[in-house]
Amino acid sequence: QVQIVESGGGLVQPGGSLRLSCVTSAQGFSKYRMGWYRQAPGKQREWVATIYSSSATHYAESVKGRFTISRDNAKSSVYLQMNSLKPDDTAKYYCKANWLDDDYWGQGTQVTVSS
Repeated sequence: QVQIVESGGGLVQPGGSLRLSCVTSAQGFSKYRMGWYRQAPGKQREWVATIYSSSATHYAESVKGRFTISRDNAKSSVYLQMNSLKPDDTAKYYCKANWLDDDYWGQGTQVTVSS
């Protein structure tokens, strides 16, 4: 079982920045595909960004150019740098680790973008 803990959420004004962190207990972390997802009140959880074991990245169109996903294999961690935040980015953000058929989720961290 992989434990995942997200942190870094908070309240930020539109146009501001936040950096989310996700620490895992995954053995052999470097082989995991890591992703960030978010869920706003009353909406389905949606994919935000993925980083592969190769460090290749993919982003949802809604965050492309504003968010950057990165990983530190030595710390078994993944990060999401969020810039130019908008009110529509308000959601609970979740980190997911994937290896073959196994998915592991954290409990999430709340991000609120409001003036």
